Formats: sequence, structure tokens, C-alpha cells
Amino acid sequence: MKGILAPLRRLDRLIEKAVDLAQAAYGPQAAADPYRGLYINRDEVRRLLEREPGAPLLWSGDECIEDSEPQTGMEGSRIKWLKEAFGLSHFDLDIIIIALAPELDTRYERLYAYLQDNVTRRKASVDLALNLLCSTAEEKLERRSHFAPDAPLVRNGLIHLIAEPNNIHPSLLSHYIILDEQIINLLLYQEGLDSRLAPFCELIYPAFGMDRAPLADDAKRALVALTAHARRKRQQLHLYFQGPRGAGKRMTAEALAFETGMSLMVADFSTIPYNEPGFRKLLRILFREAWFKDALLYLDETYTLLSDEKALSCRLLLKALAEDSGITVLTGTKPWAPRGFGPGEVVTVPFTISDFVLQRKCWENSLTAENISIDDSELDVIASRFRLTRYQIMSAVAFAKKIARWNAAAGTAGDKDSSNVKPSIKDILTAARAQSGHELKELASKVDTSYTWDDIVLPQDTMAQLREMCQRVAYRHRVLDEWGFGRKLSMGKGVNALFSGPSGTGKTMAAGIIANELGLDLYKIDLSGVVSKYIGETEKNLDRIFSAAENANAILFFDEADALFGRRSEVRDAHDRYANIEISYLLQKMEEYEGITILATNLRRNLDDAFVRRMAFTIHFAFPDEESRLRIWGGIWPEATPLAVDVDLKFLARQFKLSGGNIKNIALAASFLAAADEGVVTMEHLLRATQREYQKMGKALSVTELFGERKSPQSNGSGS
Repeated sequence: MKGILAPLRRLDRLIEKAVDLAQAAYGPQAAADPYRGLYINRDEVRRLLEREPGAPLLWSGDECIEDSEPQTGMEGSRIKWLKEAFGLSHFDLDIIIIALAPELDTRYERLYAYLQDNVTRRKASVDLALNLLCSTAEEKLERRSHFAPDAPLVRNGLIHLIAEPNNIHPSLLSHYIILDEQIINLLLYQEGLDSRLAPFCELIYPAFGMDRAPLADDAKRALVALTAHARRKRQQLHLYFQGPRGAGKRMTAEALAFETGMSLMVADFSTIPYNEPGFRKLLRILFREAWFKDALLYLDETYTLLSDEKALSCRLLLKALAEDSGITVLTGTKPWAPRGFGPGEVVTVPFTISDFVLQRKCWENSLTAENISIDDSELDVIASRFRLTRYQIMSAVAFAKKIARWNAAAGTAGDKDSSNVKPSIKDILTAARAQSGHELKELASKVDTSYTWDDIVLPQDTMAQLREMCQRVAYRHRVLDEWGFGRKLSMGKGVNALFSGPSGTGKTMAAGIIANELGLDLYKIDLSGVVSKYIGETEKNLDRIFSAAENANAILFFDEADALFGRRSEVRDAHDRYANIEISYLLQKMEEYEGITILATNLRRNLDDAFVRRMAFTIHFAFPDEESRLRIWGGIWPEATPLAVDVDLKFLARQFKLSGGNIKNIALAASFLAAADEGVVTMEHLLRATQREYQKMGKALSVTELFGERKSPQSNGSGS
């Protein structure tokens, strides 16, 4: 109440003398009339006509405060600050005090009703204020300018002039003077948020510093220095925190506010109403509230405005930012690019989630908080495999504990307490995978596979190349971060590979083995469904896939790449030219992607040297020779499958030149035949299944080709 009591005491003196004048002006019976102001009799008409036009009815003869020294007790008060902040006169302050008085004491409502000769007019009107503060009709006319649209009180929204509901075209004098809620809260030292902001805002008093911010040390120092300087000089500063949701942007804003001695006001732009002019008014209230509260303003979900549908609202926001002299943090996932508000006016702070050191620190902190300890080597594995936000890491740790408890309860049949079970590295990897890839699931097929290195039969050099791919991921942080290669590369930080070879030679299986080895999810994209005959549509489809995969922490396996490479040719027309553009665009997206991308094709001969040079790995899956086929035949059977003694795997490997995929199909078909027969897989079942597999390939086997030197069975015609 500092600075308010003295002006109120002066107001009381004005009202006291005005009451005496009102009795003479309204007649001696006015005070006793319960219907005063509700009807007009002949005596009142006569008294009204006797008044001088425009004369201030209630002027008591006191000296106007405009011509006096500053009021006692105003120094250092909020009303004094308000005067200086908005360039108000002493007369403006008197108007504010008159409007504020009923908020402090309801007796002023009864007094105002009496002075306005109407029991229904319990708020101060423009006419009442002028009557109390002006000495002559000329001054009263001149002081009307304080209520003009461009006057400081009205222009800045400190007061609102409200007409009576039943008065269709009211005069200025009959308008009520309503003090803005924000100004009332300021003058009465009420620290809560303005009620108009409460639905989408919150005021936070941070309790931690920049040590918890997920940024590099140099970025932290720069942020604190810029913000502290802007606050000290009362200079405009706009920061744009760019990064995915959950990357720690709000946490950084809280830490920044703490370091600079400010509160944090968070406005969620995803829930704010965008109707204009309501949005314009809300923006004024929002920015002024941050000013009044000495708060760093954090505009969450700002990017929701950056669309054609909300272009007007976006322009209003940019205008408010340009006029504001405070510190504002905007947020978004894409680069800042609104028209008319260039990048030079906004400081972009990128929130990336690829930094190994920050990822490792976040994992370490989250695991420690849950009393979970793992080896440093395991911590390195988790941090290098996944690109997760701080929130996702915390969620993964919590989910890993649930997985561990479930596995423990399932393994012990519930007879032991599983609440204190610690998750294993496998549980943590499973929980980490569950945090991402949700958008990618709508565009690609997730491949669940349990294949290991023992399940695939490939030449030694091919196996070595596949393991080298895994090493690229395992030691990525050492080469790119510790050894500095990441600073030398603008693209190509991921791992891209070309798997070429005939169908069934193990390309998909190899991708699944790599996924299992690295603990990552595998998503299969059929390029034949991505390629479009319409120019430009293929690029759009690819962009959607890579955008969804950006933080999916997954291996992208592009199958049926022949649909794209089969069109690569010499340019004869526009479609040939665009076919080559599509391939170049795919290569560009693969190089930008920091995960693993694998292309599978049967048409290795169609690829030129320039294409191959841009791939980190080109691995050829050769058609298996006899020795390889025998190994495939030997390893295809699960342990529980019963095989008859007459099964000759060497004969099958020598006689039938099949790929691993074909062999798998034959083994499965023979097992079903055996299950319907004697329950044991015999040579007859295998030969019949082989015949069916060749029929699927459009080939007919003769008896000699089917049985070779073996004797044809007499019981059926399967050899025909």
C-alpha cells in the first residue's frame, strides 16, 4: 500500500467537501430519496437548468495536484514507478486513485453513487472524476484529453472506459472508469498472475542454475552473459531455443532465470486463443505482466503460429516482440524463419541431442537418481546408440525398472519381492528403444527379428564388412567427438550401406542381425511404394520418412531399391531427368541422417561409380556355393525338429542351387508336411517341398533333376 494512502486521504478530503456541494446542487431532500437518480421531477429540472453549462459541480476549491509538489510517501512506491514508466501526469495519477479506491474500500461505491445522484452508478464516471478534479468549465473541457484514445492512460490500457449496458450511444462523460486488473494487482502488491493469463500461463520461481542445462559450457556462459547484460540495460533480447520437445529447453530457461535473478513466466502457445482482437490484447497483457513481474518470458510451442492459417496472429506476435523491451525466449523445432522478422533480430540457441558427452551425463544422472549403477562401458554403449532428449532418458530409466520388475516377477512366479530388482543393460536398451520411433511406425514396417551371427551363412569377407558396420556405430563417439572428425564433417556422420545381391541371399537377415547386435530397432521401407509417377511426390515421401526417423534411433532398411535404381539411365526426356533427381535426393537424405540406412537392390550393375563412392559400405551378397548351401541346410533346423536318418543334407546342397531364402522356405514346408504325416521330417518330405519351391519360381524339375542318383519313391508320383 506504499504510496497509496496519502492520495486516498486527499481523495477523502475532496469527497467530503464535494458531498456538501452535492447537497446544495441536488436539493436538501436528495439524500433521503431512495429513488434518487431513477426519476426526474420538475424541481430537479429547474435546478439543472440553473447550472452553468460544463461547470465542475463538485469542485471544492482545493489546489490541483498537477500544480503541487509530489505527494508525500510516493517516493519509491509502485505508483511513482507507474508514473515514470508510462509518462503519466499527476492528474493521471488522481484518475487512477479515484478508480482504485473501490477496490480498497466498498464505501467509495456508496459515496460515488451519492455524488453522481444515482444509486445505480457505484463506479466513478469520467464526469465524476472531472467534477472532483477540475476548477472551471474550461479546465474540465481541456482535461477530457486524458481520456482520449491516444492518451497514456487509455493507449497503454491502464484504464478502460466502459459504457452502461442500457446506454446505446453514451457520451464520454457517462463512461465508467475501470482500472485494469493488471494495474490493480501491481499497485496492491498482489503477486499472482493476471486472471486473463492464468488459463495458459504459469509463474515459476526457479531453484537451480545452469549446471543442469543440457548445453555445452560455452553456450551456457554466452546465454547468461547476454541475458544479464540485457536485463541490466533494460534492452530487448529475443532468444530462439530450437530443438525437439523434451530436449531441455524449458529447463534451460528456468536455469537462465535463476542465474540472472529473475522469475520465469511460461506461456503455452498451443492453448492460447488466437482470435483477433482478443489475441492482440492478450499479447499486451502477457508482455506487460512479464515486465511487471521482472520475469523472463518463455513462449512455449511458438512454432504453432508459424503457419499460413495463423499468419495474422504471427504478425501480431512479431509486432509485440518488436515493441517489447524485455527478454523473451521463443521455442520451436525448425529454424527461425518468419517473414519480416529476420534472423539478425533473434539469437538462435540449438538444442541438439547428438552430443555424446551430454547424452552420457544425462544417462548417468538419471540412473544415479534411481540408484542404478552400470559399468562405464555399458554407459558408453547406451549413450552412443541413442539420440534421446533428457525427458526421454528419464522415461527410459523409469521404464527399465518396470521391465526388470516384470521379468523378475515372471521368472520367480511372484514368490519373491521384485520391487528392488535392478534393470540389466538389456532392459535399459529395450526401454530406450521404446522412447522413439512412434512417428516412423506410420510410414514404415517395424521388423522384429531375433537373428544372430550364427544364423547367417556368408563369405568371410562379407561377414567382416557387416561387423565393421557395427564398429562404426560402437566407436562413433570416439572418432567423431573425441578425435574431432565430427567438426570436419557437415554430412556423412551416419552409416549408409548398399546391400546388393540376388533375392534370398540374406540381405534382410543381415540387417536384422546388425539391429540385434546394436540394440536398435529395424524399420523396413518398401521403396516401390515410395516412388511415385508424379514429379516431386517421391521426394515428399522420402522427406516424410527421414523427418520421422530423425530421432527414431532406428536402422532404416530400404527394400526393393530396384524401383528407383532401375529407372536410372541416360537422360532422354523429363521423366528420366527427374528419376535421377530422385536418386540424388535419396542420397542426400541418407548422408544427412546420422543413423544407419541400408539400401537393398538386385541391380548392382545399374549403379554408377559416383553413387557407389557416396556409400560408406557396398556389400555384395553372393549366391551361395555348395559349401555355403550345406552350412545353410545344417543350421536351418531348430533343435526340437525331428529329422529322419534318411535326410541327406549333402545331396540337397549339391543337387539344388538355391539361395538361403529358398532353403528356409523348403525346410518350413517340409516340416508342415511331416507334421501332417508321421511327425518326422523325411527325405521324401524335403524333396516334395523342393518341388513346390521350384514350381513357385516357375520351374519344373524332371525326375532326374529331383532325385539325382537317388531312387525315386514308388509310393507316389512326386518325381514327375
